[in-house]
Amino acid sequence: MIPVEVQTYVILPIFIFFARIADVSFGTLRIIFISRGLKYLAPIVGFFEISIWLMAISQVLTNMGHYSAFLAYALGFAVGNFVGILIEEKVAMGVSVIRIITQYSAFDLIEYLKSSGFRTTSTEAQGQFGNVSIIYTVIKRKQIPEVLGILKEYNPNAFYTIEDVRSAGGSFAQVAPKPVRGVGRFSRKAK
Repeated sequence: MIPVEVQTYVILPIFIFFARIADVSFGTLRIIFISRGLKYLAPIVGFFEISIWLMAISQVLTNMGHYSAFLAYALGFAVGNFVGILIEEKVAMGVSVIRIITQYSAFDLIEYLKSSGFRTTSTEAQGQFGNVSIIYTVIKRKQIPEVLGILKEYNPNAFYTIEDVRSAGGSFAQVAPKPVRGVGRFSRKAK
């Protein structure tokens, strides 16, 4: 039999601490799923999030005279935020666009990105200090470190931004798409 003091001051706070880490981590993932438009996955994660939270908060409210429960709840919340972000980084779901702006010739960089299987779109523009090249590439989030490695190798001083994309059409295939025939008025052969 476990003594009441051990249950109250050791086991209960540990339970609350880990329950809080779990529910906050699920909450972080749920918010990410909502922002990515995953409308079927977000409610499932939300169910587990709130179920765990209800167990944790009921234990805190039942044991209101024990400050160890409050401390465990707060620490679990803090650590849960950290763990949720780590999980999200490891999962790296979704698609991002990297916008690269370079003052130097971007030809080699563009060719290397293309030969590595990344689709790119580039244009010439006018920057504050003269002509620049702007390169866009839409990639899976897991590929961000690879693209940044290529960028640092070819142009370490280039300015870049990374943005999450809610949705993207087309595919990530490395082969150029074939023209679509038979769609609309442009599909007829000339006579």
